[in-house]
Amino acid sequence: MMEWQTQQPPQAAKRSRGRPRSLPSDSGGNTVQALDRGLILLRDLAKQGRVTLTDIALRVGMPPSTAHRILATLQKHGFVDFDQANQEWSVGIEAFRVGSSYLARTNLVEAAQKVMRPLMEETGETANLAIPDGGDVVFISQVETHNPIRAFFRPGTRSYMHASGTGKALLADLSARDLEEILQSKGLPEFTDKTLTSPAALYADLEEIRKRGWSFDDEERYSGMRCVAAAIYNSLGKAIAGVSVSGPTDRFGDNTVSELGPKVRRAAAEVTMMIGGKAPDS
Repeated sequence: MMEWQTQQPPQAAKRSRGRPRSLPSDSGGNTVQALDRGLILLRDLAKQGRVTLTDIALRVGMPPSTAHRILATLQKHGFVDFDQANQEWSVGIEAFRVGSSYLARTNLVEAAQKVMRPLMEETGETANLAIPDGGDVVFISQVETHNPIRAFFRPGTRSYMHASGTGKALLADLSARDLEEILQSKGLPEFTDKTLTSPAALYADLEEIRKRGWSFDDEERYSGMRCVAAAIYNSLGKAIAGVSVSGPTDRFGDNTVSELGPKVRRAAAEVTMMIGGKAPDS
């Protein structure tokens, strides 16, 4: 099998009857102030995407020193990330892992699962669901093929968008400004000799993706592995996720890829319809 990657809380004391005479203050016995502030910071980061310490402290009305201590604690546990070069904070992968218990119940995942299994059976290859996050693509669900050699992504696996079939399908939906911001932030690192490492090459590929409605990862992240993907859209016509099939190159010949493209695009369109979304051209 080929793989990409590479104690119970104490019971609360019995609550006495009646109600407090007044609402608890921010530092009252019914709340933990540091945790409360940490959740406020985490929620604001989720809205802003990336932000400096000064900006987020001003936004939530918190002393920068206090905000920094809390963010550093959240970073230690993986709930936030810090970009040393840009001095910016953003939501970390652990926030996704904790929230995935809720995500598993959402309409997107449920709808995609209903489509990915038939897609896997029809194509014979592993079907994946991924979402964009902070300039990366994060895999959140998968239906594995029965073939002994197969692509495998653990839930929460993060990858560069320019070297991912789903990532490129999502990039193709972005405005020129948003695309430029991601490239400036993440760069175009090389993973194989087929990785698109120049903006001109990536832009040309994205234009082809827009024309045909599906993307193709030609061993651009892992040598010997190919992927075909298409975007899923919300009710505003914005790409919010992508569905793909991936597998070893010897099962993904050029003719096979040409056949897989329309199938994956139809699967993505079906998920889009099931969640009440619409493609930009509809």
